[in-house]
This record gives sequence, structure tokens and C-alpha cells, in this order.
Amino acid sequence: MNKWLISLVSLLLVSWGADAARIKDVAQVAGVRSNQLVGYGLVTGLPGTGESTPFTDQSFNAMLQNFGIQLPEGTSPKAKNIAAVIVTAKLPAFTKQGQTIDVTVSSIGSAKSLRGGTLMQTMLKGLDGKVYAVAQGNLVVSGFSADGADGSSIVGNNPAVGMISSGAIVEREVPTPFSRGDYITFNLLDSDFTTAQRMTDAVNNFLGPGMASAVDATSVKVRAPRDASQRVAFLSAIENLEFNTAEGAAKIIVNSRTGTIVVGQHVRLKPAAVTHGGMTVAIKEKPTVSQPNALANGDTTVVPDSDISVTEKQGKMFNFQTGVTLDDLVRAVNEVGAAPSDLMAILQALKQAGAIEGQLIII
Repeated sequence: MNKWLISLVSLLLVSWGADAARIKDVAQVAGVRSNQLVGYGLVTGLPGTGESTPFTDQSFNAMLQNFGIQLPEGTSPKAKNIAAVIVTAKLPAFTKQGQTIDVTVSSIGSAKSLRGGTLMQTMLKGLDGKVYAVAQGNLVVSGFSADGADGSSIVGNNPAVGMISSGAIVEREVPTPFSRGDYITFNLLDSDFTTAQRMTDAVNNFLGPGMASAVDATSVKVRAPRDASQRVAFLSAIENLEFNTAEGAAKIIVNSRTGTIVVGQHVRLKPAAVTHGGMTVAIKEKPTVSQPNALANGDTTVVPDSDISVTEKQGKMFNFQTGVTLDDLVRAVNEVGAAPSDLMAILQALKQAGAIEGQLIII
């Protein structure tokens, strides 16, 4: 059994059994989410690692005009200590005006590094085009780069991306439907009809009959008080309720790039026979020299000579009986010494033959 390494490296055995989980771990409240913000700005103070591009020069001129400085028409600043950047951030739910959030700053031009730079005041907008935060501050860049006189260079991590902790001040709040209506809706992270019904039963057992109802495989509506302060206490009690989630469907997940294979607990095999073997074709080139006779007036040439050999391993066959479990599948595959790529081919063939009770998903 020296092939058990296959199961340890390329076959990850996962059991999706019924287990108690809190509502807050498997569902989220509808409408309570973060929002993406984005903005365009300039980073200044770079030690010669910036850029001079048309859009950077235009942005620099516009910034100077805001301070009452007008450059002569047609003048290009040619500054190497500035860089045009895109600033991104996430605005968490219930974030209030005056609070701060983290921002990520990324170069969009030819700047070599943002290390040592300062982000100028940048407006961060939402999908509706409104300004929700304003970012500014000194960048923290973990990457570095260096250039040699002979043209060689070295780059560590990514010097063109930096971060400003608490670098943006929130100027506008995002309204949420949390305090509106007579219901709070929970959306399951993984849609499942059984889980939705079990969650509904758990809430009704706690609050009383008819307080919760499953809308579909994802959403569960719960009747809630209208007063906002009471709704917070109500939600705190509901989200900590525990119930048994449904067992996952029988699945086999195959990652064709890494060779990782994940097999669910409920995967079963119908009667089938599998043979495993391999053929190796080796081609070796042995060029030879062709020497003409002394009086032939010919040229000495190199003539290719190929040596082809074919080696076929002795195939092994094993049978799967009705209701074969995951352990039986792993043991049989280990016995034939299948590599991860061979195991993928075996699983695909079994699925095409209708011998797998479950989904085969290849990513």
C-alpha cells in the first residue's frame, strides 16, 4: 500500500454531514452589505519613480488651476514625481458620516513605484455617481524595485500598489432597508430548500408559529418589530439561533490545473468495471554522419536517425459493486497506482458511463 500518498496529496476527502450552525454563519440579512467606491487621483512626492503621460500632465494642470496657478498654454510639466492612480474602497453597511475607511491606491500609468508618495484629495464615488467619501494621505507600499546601470532590474511584491489605513473620511451614508417594512429577510449563503425549511422551523420554534416563512431555496422572511431599537435586539436573538443545516449534494470537484480532487461523502458508484493501463512512446534522435567516397566529389552531411520504442504497462481491472462508498473508491484507485491525471480520466469515464451517483464538476 505504498500508493496511499495519492490520497493524501491529490484526493481531499470532505464530509458534509449535518451539524448545528448559527443563523448568522449560514445567512446574511438582505440589504445589509458593503458598497464599492472608486475614484481617480494623483500621487505626489515620488522620488523620480513617477511618470509624465498626457493624462497625468492634464490632471496635474487641472490641480494647479484649482490653486490659482495657470501654466502657459502648451507647457508640459514633465514631472517625474507624480503618478495617476485609481483609488478603491469598500463602504461597510451602517458606516456613519465622519468615520474612516481603508483605501487601496493603484497606478494606472507607467510609474515604477508609489513608495514614498502622498495621495492628493480624491473623491470616491459610488455606482450612482455620488461622492460618499474623500481620500487623502501617505501611502504604505510593501513592494520595491531597483534598476542597475546595465539595464538589469529587480522587483519585489508590487511597488505600483499601496494602501492608506483609515485614508478616507465618509461624507455620505448609504440608506439601508433594515428599519423599513414588517419583515427581515435572511438570504442563505448556499441555497438549499432543506436548509431554508429547517431555518424556518427553528425561528418558528423560538418565536411562535407563523413568524417565519421560506420564500424559496435562498430567502427566509421573519416578521420583525418596526421600532429600530427593538429590531436590533430582535435580530441579535434570531441570528444566534442554532439549527441543523442540510447535508450537501453528492459532488466530485476536480481542479484540472492543480490536480486536486474533492469527493463528497454521499458519492456512490453503480456496478462498473474499470481497467487502468498506460502506453509510453519514447523517441530518441541519433544523428549519424554520412561520409562520401574519396572520388565522389560529395559533401559530408548529418543524417537523422530516429529510434522509436513503445512500452505498454500491464493494465489492471477492478469492479465496483452496487453502493460502493468513497473509501472503496479510494482503496481501489490506490491499488492500481493511478496518478491524479489518471484518476481524473477514470472519474470522467465513470460519469459518462452513468456509474456515478452525484455531480462531477471540473474547474
